[in-house]
Amino acid sequence: MFVFSLVAALLLRSTALSALAARGVVLDVLAFTVIVWSLRHGAAWGATFGFVIGLIADLDATHWLGRHALILCVIGYVVGLLARTLVRESGRTQFMLLALATAAHQAWVVPFELGGVGGLVTGWPYLLERVLVGAAATAPVGTLVLSLARRLMGRPLFGNALRQPG
Repeated sequence: MFVFSLVAALLLRSTALSALAARGVVLDVLAFTVIVWSLRHGAAWGATFGFVIGLIADLDATHWLGRHALILCVIGYVVGLLARTLVRESGRTQFMLLALATAAHQAWVVPFELGGVGGLVTGWPYLLERVLVGAAATAPVGTLVLSLARRLMGRPLFGNALRQPG
């Protein structure tokens, strides 16, 4: 399941979702898959999954190695830790986690695209737009996908909050 999730997310990112990204709508499938994996498997597996998918995404593109890996590893770890205390099946919880993780991911990645922190002097409107559009697009779509998956499976996706993930 680990490899399947990696391949599916990376294929979606580089094929179907790249057309939307070219038009300015960013659906952050990397942050989405890391959050789902972390909610399901806990902090250690969330961090591992985030690092691996981030590193592969960095190898897939021609940019700095490690820029996705670091932030996705941190997101996976934090969400995995929070999974112990959150109501993981709540649509509101999933919406907020997706919005915050996407905002953090985009806020970390965009300065690299602008040429470092120096590029933020003139590029901060682009950063703000990318963070807001990414969070506003990924959170509702991701929540809808998780809701549909829960209805199709007919059971909770993440289990009981009392049972520890991982």
